[in-house]
Amino acid sequence: MYPSNDPKLRSFIPVDPDSHFPIQNLPFGVFRPKAGGPPRIGTAIGDLVLDLALLEKKRFFKNFFLLPDLLIFSRPNLSNFMALSRPVWIDIRSQISRLLSGADPTLRDDSRLRGQAFYKQSEVDMLLPVEVLDYTDFYSSKEHATNVGAMFRGRENALMPNWLHLPVAYHGRTSSIVVSGTEIRRPCGQTKKDDAPDPTFGPSRMLDFELEMGFFIAKENPLGWPVPVNEAQYHIFGMVLVNDWSARDIQRWEYQPLGPFLGKNFATSISPWVVTLEALDPFRTSGPVQDPSPLPYLQNSGDRSYDIQLEVWLQGQSMPEPHRISRTNYKYLYWDMFQQVAHHTINGCNLRLGDLIASGTISGADPSSYGSLLELAWQGTKPIQLPNGETRVALLDGDRLTLTGWCQGDGYRVGFGEVTGTIVPAG
Repeated sequence: MYPSNDPKLRSFIPVDPDSHFPIQNLPFGVFRPKAGGPPRIGTAIGDLVLDLALLEKKRFFKNFFLLPDLLIFSRPNLSNFMALSRPVWIDIRSQISRLLSGADPTLRDDSRLRGQAFYKQSEVDMLLPVEVLDYTDFYSSKEHATNVGAMFRGRENALMPNWLHLPVAYHGRTSSIVVSGTEIRRPCGQTKKDDAPDPTFGPSRMLDFELEMGFFIAKENPLGWPVPVNEAQYHIFGMVLVNDWSARDIQRWEYQPLGPFLGKNFATSISPWVVTLEALDPFRTSGPVQDPSPLPYLQNSGDRSYDIQLEVWLQGQSMPEPHRISRTNYKYLYWDMFQQVAHHTINGCNLRLGDLIASGTISGADPSSYGSLLELAWQGTKPIQLPNGETRVALLDGDRLTLTGWCQGDGYRVGFGEVTGTIVPAG
């Protein structure tokens, strides 16, 4: 097996040290050339996209499938590839790495083939990578849950009694999951001011972002059969950035007693490149100490989390360039993704191929590391300052939000690119 995670490995394609897509990454995504043609699957290397569908048709992938004419990469989503076994994912990633390193010189030395197989990322449109069947959004950041609880219940009652014992979550809607770059239309709904006798209807005035990460399920579990926490990683294909947009004023009025509905289901944005757990393995790290100790089915030893640096950038209509408003890290999450899978299935719930499971808002202990405007502006009492003199307590029409994240290696980064969305007025 080719050593695809070797930190010293380099591609014959020049890659800037700050690029999110060195040869150590090789994420999978779905693209369509702007010049025309059907969607197909590729991988990112530097500022290029490598057409895996073309390589597949030219029989580059040896021992890939039992059926040699089964074209997996000539598809509009990753689902068929994800349905294959983990050894196949690892083998294909290794073969791509071998080609791009030049250890197998076929691609490097064939200029005509390179001209057909590579596209500039600016020359393609990135599409939703997976046909998402179900969507679950967790609430796994202790700092975020404490902040929100303190705002609405007071610091002494910030965490609900169950929070330190189980990963809290709710089920979202898949039809409004969109790929990065999709405009976000300001939602309308019922809201009610504290001093008003009745609710009113109109556009949300407290539109917010939520900095999250998500992962896709590839290996299903039968109905009635939980996934043990120490086996959860074998059910996960890879991770993406997630912005779970939130209309705070709509949510505040409607959530009693059942929870998020119209305040959440109008849009959830994800990044287009799915970074595999194999690419993230060198960056595994221990998560926060869990006290009290979880029940046995949630106890997970070893490095449970990943050192992924995360940032949020905001650019208003009158701003010449974006401004960073938050910086945090995935490793701060109290409940890790393997515990999330174990808890999700402990009652026998069956996860399906293509399910998206999100982390919930990721916040750190420092105010500069909060993962939402609700926290950064502390429920509107501390407006954040922007370089052009403007302030924000909520998103305005024309605001462009960008979330980005990466793992920092020695002279290279394994990153997720970005997920962006621009707010447009209510219809």
